[in-house]
Amino acid sequence: MENMRSARRNDTGDDGSDLSEQIKAATKENHVRAENTQLMLSYQKGQITLAQYKVLLCSLYEIYKALEEELDRNSSHPAVAPIYFPQELDRLDSLERDLEYLLGSDWRNKVIVPAATLRYEQRLRQIGRENPALLVAHAYTRYLGDLSGGQVLGKITQKSLGLSSKDGLSFFSFPSVSSPNRFKQLYRSRMNSIELTEQQRAEVLQEAVAAFEFNIQVFDDLQKMLSFAAEADQSKSNAANFSSVPIMQFTMGVCVALATIGLGIYAL
Repeated sequence: MENMRSARRNDTGDDGSDLSEQIKAATKENHVRAENTQLMLSYQKGQITLAQYKVLLCSLYEIYKALEEELDRNSSHPAVAPIYFPQELDRLDSLERDLEYLLGSDWRNKVIVPAATLRYEQRLRQIGRENPALLVAHAYTRYLGDLSGGQVLGKITQKSLGLSSKDGLSFFSFPSVSSPNRFKQLYRSRMNSIELTEQQRAEVLQEAVAAFEFNIQVFDDLQKMLSFAAEADQSKSNAANFSSVPIMQFTMGVCVALATIGLGIYAL
């Protein structure tokens, strides 16, 4: 990874004025709000089913498809180029492998995502077209979150689902990153080297906060949906309950997806 070695020689060792540190400080309150959700605690306890995991991957697929296509399209942009590591970080191929393994060769026809995922996807497309510098906030939040929590989450998922192999768990693996901690240091260094005006820096910080708010809003909506589904489930017959299963799988799957996002982010 020559690009990593060359970037490491250019590390500046900046202090709290670094963009990465500013993002961490700006989103501290959002971290706490998202961290104190029952859904995230449930995931940490290993409360996940195969059906929920499948919907999780569907949501992550749509998010990463938008993020990585916009990063690819803007790879030469001054703000994107320093943090563009497709070989080391891209998740889309791994998600496609996982979905094919779990859903079959026609998995693309089975992808189900909630409106909140579509809104997030639309936001990524919008800033990719209009203000690519803001992609820095989303890339930092997603990729460093995945690197921080990927190994632990992969083990939790494998144990919870009773999987005997790594098939279906490619998303959590970064084969081109030998040391997540060293790579995160490199990534922060590259990100801190991006030249931004005062206004652009403020916009990136605001976008990082917005990324959390997207997730928190979805949590709130899903809490309401889950409560409604639970009440309806108690009042219906077994036949009606059977028809409501997809709804519960859908809502819980999205909850787990957001929990996965959050769990990694806290270790940034």
